[in-house]
Amino acid sequence: MACMAIIAGTGGGKAEKTLVERLGYKPTDRLLIIHADDVGMCHSVNMATIQAMEKGVVSSASIMVPCPWMPEIAEYCRKHPQADFGLHLTLTAEWDLYRWRPVASISEVPGLLDKEGFIHSTVEETLAHASTKEVETEIAAQIKRARQFGIVPTHVDSHMGTLFTGKFINSYAKVSKAHGVLPMMLDPNPDRAKMLKEIGIDGVKIKRDLAPQGYVFLDMLYEDVEGKTLEERREFIYNLIRNLKPGVSEIIVHLALNDDEVQHITHSWERRYWEYQIVTDPKTRELIDSLGVKLIGYRELSKLAYKPNP
Repeated sequence: MACMAIIAGTGGGKAEKTLVERLGYKPTDRLLIIHADDVGMCHSVNMATIQAMEKGVVSSASIMVPCPWMPEIAEYCRKHPQADFGLHLTLTAEWDLYRWRPVASISEVPGLLDKEGFIHSTVEETLAHASTKEVETEIAAQIKRARQFGIVPTHVDSHMGTLFTGKFINSYAKVSKAHGVLPMMLDPNPDRAKMLKEIGIDGVKIKRDLAPQGYVFLDMLYEDVEGKTLEERREFIYNLIRNLKPGVSEIIVHLALNDDEVQHITHSWERRYWEYQIVTDPKTRELIDSLGVKLIGYRELSKLAYKPNP
């Protein structure tokens, strides 16, 4: 999941159009991206995400290029070019027995590898051992490989938030722009900006530097769905939707079917299956429609990429 605390900032100077206004909506409109992470991780996640996009309320998703089941979702992207898929840039492989290696040549990115030859399991290990040059090489290789498979990414984001750290945030921004793809970033509220200061990150400067270059900042992100049962998680998500404020918000979900494959990969399979059930339940769309919330994806946001705010 994304640790969005590091890509934040507050605006200043003359009043500019809000993000919803730049997208052609009224300033009071509530726009929502329901976004599925970890696509390509395995077949179960791929199928759950496809169903949630075709029959449910998931409006965007992102693909883990180094993972074994990426070719399956790439085939779907080629057959469904309007589907809103980005890339979940991946610098960690967190599962105990299900691992992956970098896309770039091993000789170019040795700092990304653990002693077993796989990508590090944790963000902390990646931060300790990988250089910014290695990270830039690898995420550029992931973007190129996705395109070689026919994926046209609407955006990029970061698996486990590795790229949303002070060490790698500039690399994330630079490589994204160099390849003409929009990176997911978040515009903070004052509490978030204060939290950044406490961990030594100047989020205000990050936005001050990047916004004039046409980087787009979401108004709000909800990345941690809570609840120890299906109904608790449903109520948590429904309350998020009920309490959305004007602007562009994103809710991140992690989906899977209920099958042997995902159960052998991760202990979190059950909550992934619960979230799949919630986002494919017709009642969820009924709630969204009844509240006048408008579902969008990153394809709309990408139209603003690297353009000045008029």
